[in-house]
Amino acid sequence: MSDQRPVWMNGNMVPWENATAPLLSHGMSRGSTIFEVFGIHPGPDGPLAFRMDKHLDRLCHTAECLGMELAYTKEEFIEAVSKTVRANNISRGLVKMIAYWSDEPIISLVLDSKLDTAIFAVPAGEGLSLDSTEPVTACFSKWYKLHPLTMPTTAKACAYYLNGMLARKSAMERGYDIGILRHTDGFVAEGSIESVFMVKDGILRTSPLGKILSSITRMSIIEAASAAGIEVSQALISQEELLNADEIFTCHTGTKVLPIKKFEDRDLPAPGPYTAQIAKIMNDILSLENDQFKHWFQSL
Repeated sequence: MSDQRPVWMNGNMVPWENATAPLLSHGMSRGSTIFEVFGIHPGPDGPLAFRMDKHLDRLCHTAECLGMELAYTKEEFIEAVSKTVRANNISRGLVKMIAYWSDEPIISLVLDSKLDTAIFAVPAGEGLSLDSTEPVTACFSKWYKLHPLTMPTTAKACAYYLNGMLARKSAMERGYDIGILRHTDGFVAEGSIESVFMVKDGILRTSPLGKILSSITRMSIIEAASAAGIEVSQALISQEELLNADEIFTCHTGTKVLPIKKFEDRDLPAPGPYTAQIAKIMNDILSLENDQFKHWFQSL
């Protein structure tokens, strides 16, 4: 990673190596950092951001859920993202926005200052594995999804991803690629960074919102699949139902449709016919070949 790549930090462009925070900052030592990640795609007149408006809405929702105050408006964030992407000359890649307290309270848990913000633009490659379609394996994680009575699980906070890291680690220790978290009531939740979809009897199914992250990619797949005439169900999925699915795939910002070729001890078509159809729909959208969803992109 080039340490000269510019980063937007609290209104200034700084070299990558200078985009740092103190080890004793609240964001680091208390795990209070919040963030968003979204895709940058090439367009006919320059880079395009995929559903940046929805990602910024979620960043504001996260801050509100956690009683935090952002230092910039959505319009200022959009301008900052555009400046960062163009300064890094990126046509395909990711933007990662992080908001955090850089204050160094040794004892205090609750702060009332506005959050610092940094915006990174990372090009495709460099270990990102964007747009991979290589089928993967998955299993149930031995760890369960954080309960919404312990913290607002619809927020996108860095601290929550310790739960996801443990899920991924436990799956890898069993020889699988992805671990699927269950809710404490046993129903299917999501992966470490992935939303989970299954197909059964021609119906695309995914867990309902409320206890899982409101994934922008998940929402996009639901909207695009529904527009294509595919029946979509957002309802609780039992462990047994996922184990007997006809097809399973996951999605996240970097990979819109990732087929599962083996779940637990059961082999699956990867991609199955519905997964392949949805993958094509999303590919057409991302390559700007589907006029119906061009409003999902914002010029930078």
